[in-house]
Amino acid sequence: MTDIPHVMPGGSGPLQALGLEQLRRRTSMKWRTYPEDVLPLWVAEMDVPLAEPVVRAVTDALALGDTGYPAGTAYAEALAAFAAERWDWDGIAVERTAIVPDVMLGVVEMIKLVTGPGDPVVVNPPVYPPFFQFVAHMDRRVLEAPLGAGQRLDLAALERAFRAAGAGSGRAAFLLCSPHNPTGTVHTAEELAAVAALAERYGVRVVADEIHAPLVAPGVDFVPYLSVPGAERGLSLMSASKGWNLAGLKAALAVAGPAAATDLGRLPEEVGHGPSHVGVIAHTAALREATDWLDALLAGVQANRRLLTALLAEHLPAVRACPAEATYLAWLDCRALGLGDDPAQVFLDRGRVALSSGLPFGTGGAGHVRLNLATSPQILTEGVRRMAAALK
Repeated sequence: MTDIPHVMPGGSGPLQALGLEQLRRRTSMKWRTYPEDVLPLWVAEMDVPLAEPVVRAVTDALALGDTGYPAGTAYAEALAAFAAERWDWDGIAVERTAIVPDVMLGVVEMIKLVTGPGDPVVVNPPVYPPFFQFVAHMDRRVLEAPLGAGQRLDLAALERAFRAAGAGSGRAAFLLCSPHNPTGTVHTAEELAAVAALAERYGVRVVADEIHAPLVAPGVDFVPYLSVPGAERGLSLMSASKGWNLAGLKAALAVAGPAAATDLGRLPEEVGHGPSHVGVIAHTAALREATDWLDALLAGVQANRRLLTALLAEHLPAVRACPAEATYLAWLDCRALGLGDDPAQVFLDRGRVALSSGLPFGTGGAGHVRLNLATSPQILTEGVRRMAAALK
């Protein structure tokens, strides 16, 4: 395979700071799942050093031996301040928040609060695969309302699903992905208000996974679900995990709308014992002190998105990238290549580049792959070249 040009440490922006040799020293899932000859561009880990304020906060905690159980409201206060500054939203009331181990475990707990065993949970495929797995594992039923034209919410499909969900004798929930993974779609205020109206009409409780909220492109407005009219009974999960690459430092926040505070108050006490205290410290530092780092990251992701467009035009013109306004992920339609339902397997076997298969994302995922843009331009370029080489 082609040699990857060396990335100079300390280059412009977080995505330019680490070379492949340094990255291969990591022991996390991204870098240990496949052999060393495979270039990993799949799972949502970023090829970046941590923001300096986060490193300092964690290092200080370790030096102090501050590694006990989480306590206090610093994380919620930091998120509230970030939301007010970033999204012009003052809707996070600290008393209507709860620390949870991570976003998906928080989703599970929120769905348990508003539904029972056997009840339906509506999702919008193609969507983050754990939505299917976690819903099934808690003995709930998945109802699909696939995305529509332009990979946006299909409100007619959503209404049909809500109507079907409300037809039984139990309760129902809608697990909203906002911004949407894998497409990078940012739902508008109008779309979200329509969701809230439908949810109220059919008695469906909305649980919003907003983990990618900090990762919205410059110039694009993220709208928190709980900020729209009619969303007062909604529940949201937020975290600094994706925005600052903190998946290994477990912590997230559940946020309740004004009419859902009683529901959140029924959250079992032991759920709050699951987050990492050091994780809470790291997330709080990220939200309070590392927004400049986040802005530099977002600039690098946008540059890589433009680079990917150019690389596909040159090497894989039949592949179409879904227009995206958020996340550091790219959803690629590879159906025109004739590689079958799982082109990721072909790219892995023949090109030695690992991408996420579209199949686990549900309806609309066949023939697609998800590519992680949060890497250096050099690695991204080599990744696309390997994809093209797999076709020869």
